[in-house]
Amino acid sequence: MKKGIHPKYYPDAKVTCSCGNTFTVGSTKETIRTDICSACHPFFTGEQRLVDTAGQVERFIRRLEKSEEIRAEELTRLETEGTEEKAEEEAPIEVLDLSSRVYDCLDRAGIATVEKALEKLAEGDEEMLDIKGFGPKSLAELKEKLQAEGFVLVKEEAAESSQ
Repeated sequence: MKKGIHPKYYPDAKVTCSCGNTFTVGSTKETIRTDICSACHPFFTGEQRLVDTAGQVERFIRRLEKSEEIRAEELTRLETEGTEEKAEEEAPIEVLDLSSRVYDCLDRAGIATVEKALEKLAEGDEEMLDIKGFGPKSLAELKEKLQAEGFVLVKEEAAESSQ
């Protein structure tokens, strides 16, 4: 071995785990800190537990709860605003659960509510297809989601009333 190129070796390096366990090993560092050791790792202990050092799980749960609260508030607001018809018309386009591509195209076109989408569809399919990036598949998806949510197109309403 060449002299002067190897790091100093500590035969009794102290390892400290976040669970409080300490032990000694041979290492090139004098002290080592670790998050998981054999005393707390699920493989060795047999128990399942979540190790979350960065708080990512808690942040995700908080975001999930907040989005559920916002959705519940929006639904209660729409229910208390008046008639069901008014609530349906003013419902944001997000209630349709469209794919991100369709949603982005509608957003760029300034269509933010179900009412505006229904108005644009009433003008004809060609008007919708004129929106940049909005093709036949997007149109079919929009119509399918509107129908699944119980929204009726204005053209269809007019055709049914004339019969």
